[in-house]
Amino acid sequence: MDALNQIFRNEKAAIVAALMRWTGDLDLAEDCFSEASEAALKHWPQSGLPQNPAGWLTTVARRKALDILRRQKVLAEKLPELAETESQPVESDERLGLIFTCCHPSLSREAAVALTLRSLGGLTTPEIARAFLVPEATMAQRLVRAQRKIREAGIPFRVPPPELLDERLEEVMGVLYLIFNEAYRASQGEQLVRVDLAEEAIRLGQMLVDLMPRQPEPLGLLALMCFHHARASARLDIQGRILTLDVQDRSLWDQAAIGRGQSLLERAGRLGRPGPYQLEAAIAALHCLARRAEETDWTRIERLYDSLCLLRPGAVVELNRAVAAAMARGPEVGLELLHELQEPLQDYAHFHATRAELLERTGRATEAADHWRRALELEQNTATRRYLEERLESRGGQQLEAGASSSTSA
Repeated sequence: MDALNQIFRNEKAAIVAALMRWTGDLDLAEDCFSEASEAALKHWPQSGLPQNPAGWLTTVARRKALDILRRQKVLAEKLPELAETESQPVESDERLGLIFTCCHPSLSREAAVALTLRSLGGLTTPEIARAFLVPEATMAQRLVRAQRKIREAGIPFRVPPPELLDERLEEVMGVLYLIFNEAYRASQGEQLVRVDLAEEAIRLGQMLVDLMPRQPEPLGLLALMCFHHARASARLDIQGRILTLDVQDRSLWDQAAIGRGQSLLERAGRLGRPGPYQLEAAIAALHCLARRAEETDWTRIERLYDSLCLLRPGAVVELNRAVAAAMARGPEVGLELLHELQEPLQDYAHFHATRAELLERTGRATEAADHWRRALELEQNTATRRYLEERLESRGGQQLEAGASSSTSA
């Protein structure tokens, strides 16, 4: 059963993309694919796996679409295109068109994430709801609204024209990285890391790289996810407590994933168009390539953050730059930089944890405790809350990691 489900997940994006092009209806395309998958679950265990599972699923799903369109009395309009595609293979740009449809800027980020995971990732509605800790009914409504928006607004099923590609590609990558970040450092719930969701984000990132191999930023994004995910098995101890970067057992880091990240980053560099994701990946690479915490090249990391602040200015990037500056040039330098971020990040737990850390390093334990408490008030993830409680109790000093986005503590 697991093997069959993996086939469905691997083939879903291509088949749904083709069905949507043929029918013009994402909801119908997904329903037909689901019915084809259910048919496969009934027939394949008895008849054996077909020589071409994707072709089998595509044929059955197309027939389902014909039946539904016939009942809806719109078959005459769609029949010529469906007939033409009977023997056509699924094209890669159809999947690319589906990616851009799911991540269209007229959809909310929440809707785009849900739609991307279901249409491209093959996750079920209950799986997506569990991943983002919302009721299944809420996620189902979110998906229905997104599909209705695509249909009623006439969102085109196509790759954007060249003049819009960079802007739209940024939106797509933002959705994929949001999925990964939620997996890497869950915003709520018991788990800190959701390995299955992180691996799904990486799979989708690889799909984007395969479909747009001459675009450097998808390569940078995929490299960044590989570097972060390489440390997943070392981020918690056997009791489930968070281990910060400086105390992690680096022998547990996935060297294959690190090597994959390096290769992707080198490919991106050869294209000669640096961008924010490539810079973030370069920062993550410096952490992964340091054999010991004290060998981390913080001076170079700070310089990379200087460049990142120019390309992607923002308070969270500035926060990570302050951490790097503190590690390279001392905690007082970091505190001075944090002073400018008090207003925009006053409700961000990691800002207060960072400030508490640096205050402790300068001997201001009482002031630090106030910020540990504020971080604890704001934090919703159980594992991170336990870490903050322990820090507040012990008032000991540990090193912070300057990483990508908001995933900077482990």
